[in-house]
This record gives sequence, structure tokens and C-alpha cells, in this order.
Amino acid sequence: MAEQHETVRRFGRSNAATFDDGPGKYRIGLVALSNDYVTERDFMNMRPDDDVVIYTSRLANAPDCSLASLREMAPRITEATSLLVPEGRLDVVAYSCTSGTAVMGYERVQELVHAGRPDVAFSTPLTASLAGLNRFSVRRVAVLTPYTDEVNYVIASNIEASGIEIAEFNSFNLSDNELMARITPDSIVQSALELDTSTADALFISCTAIRAVEVIEIIEAKIKKPVITAVQALFWQSLRLAGYNKPVPGYGSLLRLSQ
Repeated sequence: MAEQHETVRRFGRSNAATFDDGPGKYRIGLVALSNDYVTERDFMNMRPDDDVVIYTSRLANAPDCSLASLREMAPRITEATSLLVPEGRLDVVAYSCTSGTAVMGYERVQELVHAGRPDVAFSTPLTASLAGLNRFSVRRVAVLTPYTDEVNYVIASNIEASGIEIAEFNSFNLSDNELMARITPDSIVQSALELDTSTADALFISCTAIRAVEVIEIIEAKIKKPVITAVQALFWQSLRLAGYNKPVPGYGSLLRLSQ
């Protein structure tokens, strides 16, 4: 039998490695739903420069948007959050579900997120949007959503509980998350312009599943009032909580604000 010879490998060692704090001066951890096509893309598109980095974890979610399915995601939020660069620095966690926040409540979502990443700043689309509306001293708001009425009711209740009156409320009346992502941006513009915003101080477009970010500037130019969308507001508040306070042009008057 032929003698077998093991190949001897010699691995060199480099002593040239130096270390810094790693990528990203401002680190945002995004908890996105498993069937969310929009938020991660829009966050990357709105990113002002390489100092802002996005790390994403996915959260298993049902194909329908209903009160029951929104409540069912709660037990999975902590695990999804804990997978965000678990040994690394993170400045803020952004949980990307407006209706989920409305149904479960901000305090409950915060508790679940902080169980996975304690002591990290936290934002949701709903609370960020309300903060954005308050930034413009909005007292009356027109609202556009993709939801069915059982979810619309909870969204409306949360808005009114914050002290903001609803001037008009329209929706696409959808429960299918896949269909929400397929609503065309042109449809969002048309539906926004169909709303009577004459007595409203601003327009709020709810839901991180729809492609509203790319048409904010178009709608604002038409109605001459601030347009706050769920993804835009979540990104805005995440930037501010991470310590980035410069204006970001191209995505509506909210992101053009400093501080």
C-alpha cells in the first residue's frame, strides 16, 4: 500500500492589525417583519452617509394584518431583537410595525425589546409619527392607511389619545400584507390627494408595509402641508436617538429639520 503523506502547511502571522470602533458612528438596529419589503430598503435609501449603519433582524409574521396576528408576534420580538449584533454596540432599536405597536401598546413592545437589548434607546413607527406630528404642532391630522377597519379603529384611537384630532380618515381596506407592499406609489399619491386636508395641519400615512416614503415630496408639494409617514418618522426618530441631528434632504419636511 502506497505510503500516504500529509501535506504540511505553514501559516504565517501578520502583526499589522490595528483596531478601531468598527463600522458606523450611528448604529440603528431594525427589527423588521418577515414579510416587510419596504422598511429596510427605505432606511438604506434615506441613509445620509456611511456614518449611519443599519443592522436588520427579521421577526416571523403572519400573512394577514389583523388584531389577532398582530398580537401573536409579541413572543418573537425579544428573540429578534437579541440577534442584532448581540456583542456589539447599538445606539437604538427600531421596531418596524405601526399597527403592532398600536395593538400591543408602546410599553409592552418596549418591554419585549429591552428584554433582548437592555438599556438601548427604542422607537416605533407609531410613537415616532406622533412625535413628528407634535414637532409641527399638529392639532388636526388627515390619515391614510392600508388597513381594514378593525385595525383602523385602533390606529385612530391611539392618535386621538395623544391629543390630536382626526380631520379625515381613509384606507385601502386591505388585510393581506403582500398586497399592501404592491400598492403602487402613484396610488398612494392619488389617495392622499383625494383626502380633504383643508382643515388638517398635516397628513399622516400609516404602515411600514407601503411605499409612501418615495412620494412624500410629491404629496407635500401638492397639499402644502407636512406629510408624515410611518417609515420616514421611524427613521427620523432613530437618527435623533442615535445622536445624528443633521437635516436629511429629499424625504419630506420632517427629515429636513435639524434636531
